[in-house]
Amino acid sequence: MLETISFVNLPAFLLVFVRVVSFFATLPVFSYRNVPTQHKIGFSFFLALTMYFTIPVPDIVVDTDYFLLLFKEAAVGVFVGLLAYIVLSAIQIAGGFIDFQMGFAIANVIDPQTGAQSPLIGQYLYTITLLFILAVDGHHLMLDGVFYSYELIPIDQFLPLQDEGWIWFVLDAFNQMFVIAFLMAAPLVGCLFLVDVALGIIARTVPQLNVFVVGLPLKIFVALAVLVIGMVFYIMLIRRLFETMLTTMQGFMQILGG
Repeated sequence: MLETISFVNLPAFLLVFVRVVSFFATLPVFSYRNVPTQHKIGFSFFLALTMYFTIPVPDIVVDTDYFLLLFKEAAVGVFVGLLAYIVLSAIQIAGGFIDFQMGFAIANVIDPQTGAQSPLIGQYLYTITLLFILAVDGHHLMLDGVFYSYELIPIDQFLPLQDEGWIWFVLDAFNQMFVIAFLMAAPLVGCLFLVDVALGIIARTVPQLNVFVVGLPLKIFVALAVLVIGMVFYIMLIRRLFETMLTTMQGFMQILGG
């Protein structure tokens, strides 16, 4: 028979609830503006209630250390979710590289998920990434990461922030993000560079031709054609990016758990 939540174990439940809410504040897919705030809080409450009866919860006493534990739980959820979002933002960086070469850098759009400006191609690739994550049940894997975070970082354990390993891990995650963004943008940027070289040769051999009028629509046509042809390549990179995001979350939680 399940134990009912009383005032004795309510502090432990609040610790679980704070971590889940903090995860949903920055975790991709769950933290977007499209998801109503009431739904986030309600889903966090029922998910925390389920986890409370599933994970081993020690007896928590409300004292001065308890408020530090509350702050620790909020920091764990925010930092791990933010790191996952940073890795996934490689899509936006790759789209920015591509838009700059295509001439679309001046025509940014508003991302409805975050409310920030986003490049056109970056928003297109980001939408495909979200559909891929939902198609392979990636949101369920993120919830598994929230659940298994209690095995790596117990509720009553403080973070070993005096160790510099987590700083180097975050820097390595940034490095992987830029490498994946470069790999995603390299085919299109390389093709557009060859188009620029060809237009430069044409401008020298045929001075009567206005390459500034011909160059912009030609670069857009070539970029869209290469984007359609290389979509399989992009799906493979999106899969690698998603796997990198999950392994980065797990590795970061292992470092925080000591």
